[in-house]
Amino acid sequence: MGKVTGFAEFARDAAPYRDVDQRMLDYDEIYISHDEQRLVTQSARCMDCGVPFCQSDEGCPVYNLIPEWNDLVYRNHWHDALNRLHHTNNFPEFTGRVCPAPCEGACVLGVTDPAVTIKNIEMAIVDRGFEEGWIVAQPPDSRTGKRVAVVGSGPAGLAAAAQLNQAGHLVTVFERADRIGGLLMYGIPNMKLSKDVVDRRVQILRDEGITFEVNANVSDGNKGSISVQSLKDTFDAVLFTTGATVPRDLPIPGRELEGVHFAMDFLTQNTRSLLDSEHADGNFISAENKHVIVIGGGDTGTDCLATSVRHSCSSLVNFEILDTPPENRAADNPWPTWPKIFRVDYGHEEATRKFGNDPRTYSISGKAFQGENGKLTGIITQEISWQDGKLEFLPNTEKLWPADLILLSMGFLGPEHEASDALNLHYDERSNYQASLEDFRTNIDGVFAAGDCRRGQSLVVRAIFEGREAAASINRYLQG
Repeated sequence: MGKVTGFAEFARDAAPYRDVDQRMLDYDEIYISHDEQRLVTQSARCMDCGVPFCQSDEGCPVYNLIPEWNDLVYRNHWHDALNRLHHTNNFPEFTGRVCPAPCEGACVLGVTDPAVTIKNIEMAIVDRGFEEGWIVAQPPDSRTGKRVAVVGSGPAGLAAAAQLNQAGHLVTVFERADRIGGLLMYGIPNMKLSKDVVDRRVQILRDEGITFEVNANVSDGNKGSISVQSLKDTFDAVLFTTGATVPRDLPIPGRELEGVHFAMDFLTQNTRSLLDSEHADGNFISAENKHVIVIGGGDTGTDCLATSVRHSCSSLVNFEILDTPPENRAADNPWPTWPKIFRVDYGHEEATRKFGNDPRTYSISGKAFQGENGKLTGIITQEISWQDGKLEFLPNTEKLWPADLILLSMGFLGPEHEASDALNLHYDERSNYQASLEDFRTNIDGVFAAGDCRRGQSLVVRAIFEGREAAASINRYLQG
């Protein structure tokens, strides 16, 4: 694959983000323009490794044909590379931007050297496809007459809709928000995923014949919602791709104080106001001139850091309940598993540049919010220690941190149940919709579930995979 000796000749050279001093002043994407020579050189590092773990269960959840399109980029066959990329992934322009790249963690070259820059190459292939006009609407040649309702327009819902539409079925996607995209639209900031990128793909799906309904809250039929039972009666199949949208709370004293918010409320309102009026309407939670604390790490926590910086916050701290990750893989974290190591993402870099130090504080837990006259003024914390996987609070380590705004970014517990309760769907032990990975069928005939609402909070790329697999199962169900 690529140049046979490329892995020995060339060092990893990942594309940098835009200059930190410039990008933290706007909401434009953080990525620089693609450097073709860099990409060709980096694709040459892909080894003829025999067993490409990058596209295995430990690597890419959609089983992208990574060595194939790396080789095609090296040989300057970009159109062919795009075809191979689309063979397994409906939306590489999304994953090339927001996926944490487990493929790179599983890269065989990573056993001894830094992995191939797979994510950079994936993004460059699809971006070139759009620039060259290679990616256009391709409506199906014929229709089956079967109708499918997809509830939720996140990555799982869009992938399923795309696949079912190509099979000739008539697909309607119902989205309760005012714009299509789900997590892609409102859960991920513009800096990581421009909404023009989302809208561009949605328009292609629309041109291919998919119907999209916004402000369409599918529930029990009360309070103006669309009855989920009516969808089941009207459509030949119904697919739930509603995501895991119930956030994990922090029920400590003072939780009711004004100034404590869930991270997703903060991000959603920020993006909606930005798109509606460039923040002129004021309909968002502002971090301007506030002392901000983000509780919880991960991508969502990083996005909160970056958004707060752009709001011109006065200070910024990020609490992590876990220990500081090691610089390199630990003994119990061997290749090709995902490397649990210390990383500096775009939000950490921006906060460091603005305030002079990394915003993260590890091994710490909130004990009580503090406030005056119903408004947040701070939080009391206590240091913790992990012994054999168990949390222990360390005595005499309490500390008061001033804060005007605290954002809870501690993950999600599962899907909301209003619509599923109306159908008497069964749940698993974690409150997710119970459906097998083999066929995605729920306990109700003709009703399916895929993505985070079925498996729990996960990656965009896994949602795309489940949407594709669920579509295949629904197609078998409809075609007998």
